[in-house]
Amino acid sequence: MIAEKKGNVVVLSGNNERKADYILRSLQNGFDVLADKPMATDGKGFEQLKQAFEVAQKNDLLLYDIMTERFEITSILQREISMIPEIFGTLEKGTPDDPAVVKESTHFFYKYISGNVVTRPPWFFDVSQQGEGIVDVMTHLVDLVFWECFPNEAIDYTKDIQIDSATHWTTDLSLEQFRTLTKIDSFPAYLRKNISADTMIKIFSNGEINYAIRGVHARIRALWKYKSAENTGDLYYAMMRGTKANLIIRQGPEEKYQPALYVEPIPSLKSIDIAGYFKSIQEKFPGVQLQATKNGWKVIIPDKYKEGHEEHFARVTKNFLQYLKRKNMPAWEVPNMLAKYYVTTGALELIRKAK
Repeated sequence: MIAEKKGNVVVLSGNNERKADYILRSLQNGFDVLADKPMATDGKGFEQLKQAFEVAQKNDLLLYDIMTERFEITSILQREISMIPEIFGTLEKGTPDDPAVVKESTHFFYKYISGNVVTRPPWFFDVSQQGEGIVDVMTHLVDLVFWECFPNEAIDYTKDIQIDSATHWTTDLSLEQFRTLTKIDSFPAYLRKNISADTMIKIFSNGEINYAIRGVHARIRALWKYKSAENTGDLYYAMMRGTKANLIIRQGPEEKYQPALYVEPIPSLKSIDIAGYFKSIQEKFPGVQLQATKNGWKVIIPDKYKEGHEEHFARVTKNFLQYLKRKNMPAWEVPNMLAKYYVTTGALELIRKAK
């Protein structure tokens, strides 16, 4: 690729073992880079990523990662409503035991995409190649915390972030489940270190990080299970605690496993009428309505705003190409990408040191 140089943009996805190295070498050789998450899966990768952004700045190149979840309508509206002080108030600080921000993402190894059961490559289950859950899926959650709680603000990882604690644990798959997912009859040799009793593989795909950004405490969790009993897709929960109301995304049985946003005032303010203040949301997103619930309101979102994961990829790509053409990527994006991977890789290093 570097020798032939038949294009000027590299899109990196797939196996993550050498991704940080590929990103750095691509930029050193004059390519702009659009990279799937995670761009770094450990401390070494984070150091390469820091160097990569320095090279990109020096050579006037663009390095950008694919954060699709910013285009999920419930997350967009959670962010928008949090910026209306008459409804939300201001973001609470919280504590490590009672954080102001909580995000939890549940994924399933066995799932359907475009009507077909996903066949996963066997290396997907090797954390040295894919990365642990705490540095993989968690990138989306860290990104959303910055994007929603500190909109359009640059986060300096050297002084704004404190990682309080982190932990990880395994999801165990039987050989039969592994065969179903990969269409491979036996565990590859590189997975031997994770095999128990010859018939079970243990994967560190789950993790939790407790950290603070400028004194605001957040707790994020990434969970992986074999299969959903209800045959749902991936599930998401998110809570932002304000001085006047909590903004909560739920995706459980009551929501028919579709993400739904709720505005729940603190008890002393339950009688407040938010309809007038909500008009700014309705002007920006025509058709969005409020429906009263026992704890506040549910935000009713028309189907025209509900896009699938594939459409979100298209939107990220469009942004990247506009930034590439116009040289107008927001100034906060680079420091926040660095801060994001500082949190995920820093949490992993914290776990490793504890062991």
